Amino acid sequence: VGMGGLGCHAADFLTRSGIGTLGIADKDTVNLSNIHRQSLYKEKDLKNSKVKVAEKRLKEINSKTKINIFNFRLNEKKLEKIIKNYDYIIDGTDNFKSKFLINDVSRKHKKILVTGAISKFDGHIFSFNFKSKKKICLRDFYQEQVITDDILNCEYEGILGTVAGIVGIMLANEILKTILKVGKNLNGYIVILDLFNLSLRKVKINKMTK
Repeated sequence: VGMGGLGCHAADFLTRSGIGTLGIADKDTVNLSNIHRQSLYKEKDLKNSKVKVAEKRLKEINSKTKINIFNFRLNEKKLEKIIKNYDYIIDGTDNFKSKFLINDVSRKHKKILVTGAISKFDGHIFSFNFKSKKKICLRDFYQEQVITDDILNCEYEGILGTVAGIVGIMLANEILKTILKVGKNLNGYIVILDLFNLSLRKVKINKMTK
């Protein structure tokens, strides 16, 4: 969900990895400020639908991957209808209203959710297996009453394009590890990247909500 800097890189590498069916959802069109961090788009794509352009590029990468596009702004009803047909959900959105909605619907339907957030040189990566007994979710880290979307506003805060690429690829990596049942997962933890000072932390999320 979200075909910006995170979604483009995640979809690209999942398609290259042989994912059978991939759904991509975004209402926006391509604009010039997107190009430096959203790898599936070119100058000639300006003002065109992101999901339609991405579908074409992804099919050129791997014609055997089925791409389903959702070119409308999501609400709870639409999201529930879509999510029930997928095993894994990637949240690449850039606002907390959407992130909390994706979190809540994924939790309700017991999906595996991987979430990314970026700003400037910083990145956050979460993974929640809502099929497990752990009840941790995104709301336990981001407290809704004290946050603002300025934290995730790429246009206002600025972001280096490579940060989006690194975090987006790590989101795809978490999905692939889960599918292949290899390595350690992040269920209940967050990876915090500071690419300015080259530091990485893995932090446990404590239960805060009911």
